[in-house]
Amino acid sequence: MTKLLDRYVSRQFLGTFLVLVLGLPLLFIVIDVTDNLDKYLARGLGFGKVGLSYVYQLPLFIQYAIPIAALVATVFTIGNMTRHQEIAAAKAGGVSFYRLLIPIVLLGAVLSIASLALGEVVPITNQKRAEILGERAMRVTGIRTDFVYQTERGRMLSVRRLDPAANEMTGVVVEQAGIGRRAGLHGTAERAGYTPGRGWTLEQGYLRLFGPSGEERTFSFRTLRFPDLRETPEDLLAEPKEPEEMRFAEMSRFISALQRSGGDVRSLEVERAQKIALPLAVLVIVIFGAPLATSSRRGGAAYGIGISLAITMIYLMLFKVGRAVGASGGLPPLVAAWAPNALFLVAGLVLLARVRT
Repeated sequence: MTKLLDRYVSRQFLGTFLVLVLGLPLLFIVIDVTDNLDKYLARGLGFGKVGLSYVYQLPLFIQYAIPIAALVATVFTIGNMTRHQEIAAAKAGGVSFYRLLIPIVLLGAVLSIASLALGEVVPITNQKRAEILGERAMRVTGIRTDFVYQTERGRMLSVRRLDPAANEMTGVVVEQAGIGRRAGLHGTAERAGYTPGRGWTLEQGYLRLFGPSGEERTFSFRTLRFPDLRETPEDLLAEPKEPEEMRFAEMSRFISALQRSGGDVRSLEVERAQKIALPLAVLVIVIFGAPLATSSRRGGAAYGIGISLAITMIYLMLFKVGRAVGASGGLPPLVAAWAPNALFLVAGLVLLARVRT
């Protein structure tokens, strides 16, 4: 009997979820087209490029739709079973509400993992979309002059001029202190060029190596690759990138780079934590919505959609509030990012404890 109920509950949940998770992105696209189509066409973009940009934006819209669809599917499934006395019949057959809820919770966990994986795809598609619309090129046009930068490997990099659009820098000095058996070095180059996948190549310069015993060797070079210099021109520019265009590991490296440059990273730390907190919100919102759907037998589809949208809007608003509070230093970034999940999880567990099983 329980296996039959599991299949029935899962089928009801997935049916509603799939309709919404496929339909809501189309609605988001229609809204975005209405607001921005004139702007895109004014840039000289054809309908083909605009259409392709929305194809690349689809994963982001699906990610937005997953928590809404999961909550509506939960409220519809449990609400309909409550109104049609199916939950009461299951209880009469010895199946508790908690046992009935297991397939929905498991599906919520699977959807959280899927949303987490999708979160690593979205930055790539967002970058592609920005390139098609010309937005990425407009952002990466700044030139940085006369700065010192500490690299990920602890080297000090002094640069007279950095041009990220041309992938080059001039007047380069690289220094590294000797530690233990590791030799110190001091290098200068007239120019350095960056090639994606290969890193930086110094041109026309000198390299001095200092051994642990005080010996010194000097070399001149026409070209010299520095594979350990992993920072991209955008990293060295040290200007905040769009968080939506950075994967979790890339954002971690970017935060470290900004910290080494003395920048304020609290906002980015909150954004990084929310890259995990937001996908896991799908599971939390399912746990919260299931007992809530049993508390009232009023209304039908419109009532279920209304209450689900209201809860989702409040939930997402709390994430935005947490982002602002964490960025201002009012709360530690991790606390600010995870507070909405903690709040809704506690509320969901309280509601679950009050359900008559």
